[in-house]
Formats: sequence, structure tokens, C-alpha cells
Amino acid sequence: MRHTFAMAREKELLLPSYQPARWLPGGHAQTIYPAVLLWQRALSYRREHWITPDLDAIGVDWTAGRAGTPLIVLFHGLEGGSRSHYAISLFQQAYQQGWRGVVPHFRTCGNVPNRLPRSYHAGDSAEIDWVLRRLKKEHPGTPIFAVGYSLGGNALLKWLGEQGARAGEFIHAAAAVSAPMDLTAAGVALDDGLNRHIYTRNFLRTMRKKAQYKLKLTENPFIDWRQVKGVKTLREFDDLVTAPLHGFFGVDEYWAQASSKPLLPNIAIPTLIINALNDPFIPAQSLPTAQQVSEHVQLLQPRDGGHVGFLSGPPPGRLQWLPSTLLKFFTFHLPLVR
Repeated sequence: MRHTFAMAREKELLLPSYQPARWLPGGHAQTIYPAVLLWQRALSYRREHWITPDLDAIGVDWTAGRAGTPLIVLFHGLEGGSRSHYAISLFQQAYQQGWRGVVPHFRTCGNVPNRLPRSYHAGDSAEIDWVLRRLKKEHPGTPIFAVGYSLGGNALLKWLGEQGARAGEFIHAAAAVSAPMDLTAAGVALDDGLNRHIYTRNFLRTMRKKAQYKLKLTENPFIDWRQVKGVKTLREFDDLVTAPLHGFFGVDEYWAQASSKPLLPNIAIPTLIINALNDPFIPAQSLPTAQQVSEHVQLLQPRDGGHVGFLSGPPPGRLQWLPSTLLKFFTFHLPLVR
């Protein structure tokens, strides 16, 4: 079979260095402003509804494109989705080079009701697994790449570490952006000081509502809604809701077992991990070093960028470096088919 995307591969992968927008200093500004920048920009998707192996349902959003062209599978962050700024910026650039994109929403996200006791969590590699297996089965011969952002990035990395070389049967390469690979360190950071008032409070506002709906629907006897209603930290929520819903004894076991960092040495396909050192969600000292990952993993840890920000250029700024870097990495690992 001959594909139009076949091309001569560069001898060496040279990724562009990140040049931050100097007029937007600090990790908080570099995190918040990019999300606002693309908040009202529209991107056309085609929605599909998939039934999960346990008979729940998820929403799957597709961008336009020709069948057989390279496909990017995007796993979103906590309470994110296909309308998140990072999805819009990546797929806008991918479309320009003829690639397609798909966002399989985690359960409770994408405005699809979640009717089972389980929801989604930062180590939900089982959800990653069945999604990628289905995509591979339905699109044989199509080059498939996967990228995860924040929570979705940790879940994807966990799956890569668990699968080892078998991951190559489903995708050609992967990337994780601003992934909290040490969930304990990230959880402590999000519940501390300014982070708790800016980010955690915002996350909990929607998470509590979803939990209330779920508890009414499933009548779960192990979770007291009165307690959930009063939680003010991510640790409290994960201890009361996330951990028991997904088979963990408590928040400490959940954060430890769901973290991808211990599995990074097992990754056996090309993987790019991008983290800013000034990410307010993720302490820099918790990030992996080159000695803590496999030879198939490339680390990019620029000094600036915030959490899934990486804005560049003069005001109002552009979200160009991150999608360009991801697409260059994926293009480098595009299979050569003649």
C-alpha cells in the first residue's frame, strides 16, 4: 500500500527550544492566560458515542480529515475535553498538515452522563487501553499517535509503562505534556496556598456536582454526600470519592499506585515528556531525570511555560510552540510506507 504521508526521515530529531513570552512572567500567569486566550475559539468536531466494555458510555469527538491519514489521539486533563485550549491549538495545526484528531473523553466529561459507580482517575490506564485497542481495530494501517495532557498524560504514561513493547502494536509514538507523574507531590502542591484558591477550588466546583449526581444515581453506601459537599482540598475529595470508587483503600494508596513515575523505565516506544520547571501544579524536584526513564523517552523541561501553557510571541501571544513540537516529534516517527 502506498501512502501520501511517506517522506524521507530526518537523520536526527531536533526539537525547537521554547522561547517564552517575556511580557507574561511567572508560572501562574503562564498557566491561566493561555487557557483564556483560546477559551472562545471554536473548533468543529463530529461526535460519536461509544459504549464501554462495562456498558457505560463516553463521548468521542473527531476533527475532519481523510481516512487513512495520521491520527492523533488526545487524552485530556482533569475536567478537560475537546474544548480545552490545548486540544484546539494542537488540532488546528494538525489539520493544516492533513492530520486528523480524536478526543475520547474520560467518563463524566464531554457532557455525557456517567451511569456507573466508576468515574475516571489519574491512573486510569485501563480506559486508555480499550480506547487505543478499539481505534487500532477500526483504523488498521493508519499511523496512530497518542498525547496526554496533565492527568491524561500521567494515565497514558502509566499505560505505556505497563505495556512495554506491546504498546507499539497500537501506536507509533506518544507524548505527555505537564503530566503529574508523582501524584503525591502534585496533590500536595495543588492543596497548598495560592494553588488551592485558584485551581483546586475551580476543579472541585465541577467535581462535587458530578459526584452528587453519581451518588444519587448509584446510591453508593460507602460515600457520604454531606462529607463530599464540604471538601475543600483535592486530598479530601480523592480520599472520600476517587479512591473508594476505583478500588483504592484511600488517597495515599491511590496517589502512589496511580503515579506513572515508577513505570517510566519500562517504556519501550518513542515517547516525549514535556514539563515546565515553573509549573505551579508540579514541583520541579518531583520531575524525572534522564536516569529515571528508559532510553526511548525524551525529556523536555524548559524553565518557563506554566501548566499546559507555553505561550510565545508578542501580545496577545500564540500557542504555537507546543503543537509544533508535538507534530514534529510525531512526524519524525511516522512510519515510512512505500
